[in-house]
Amino acid sequence: MSLTKDNKQNVVKEFGRTDKDTGSAEVQIALLTRRIEDLTGHFKANPKDHSSRRGLLKMVGQRRKLLNYLKRRDIGKYREILERLSLRK
Repeated sequence: MSLTKDNKQNVVKEFGRTDKDTGSAEVQIALLTRRIEDLTGHFKANPKDHSSRRGLLKMVGQRRKLLNYLKRRDIGKYREILERLSLRK
C-alpha cells in the first residue's frame, strides 16, 4: 500500500529540482498522486474498507491544496505537473 524507498526516490528524481528535493510542491503532489493510485486499486478488492477511504479523501484534499498553491505561485509549473501526472483540472 505504501510506496517503497526505491519508488519514492524515482519520483523525487523525476519531479524534484535536485536528487534530495523532497519538500517542493511538485514532489509532494507527485508522491500523493502515486499513493492515491495505489489506494484506488486497493479499494477495488476491498470496497468496505471505510477507514482507509477516509485517509484517501484526506490525501486528495491535501493534493488539491498543494495544486492550488502551485497555481497561485507558478501557473507554468502547475500546467506542467497536471500534464505529466495526467490529472484533470
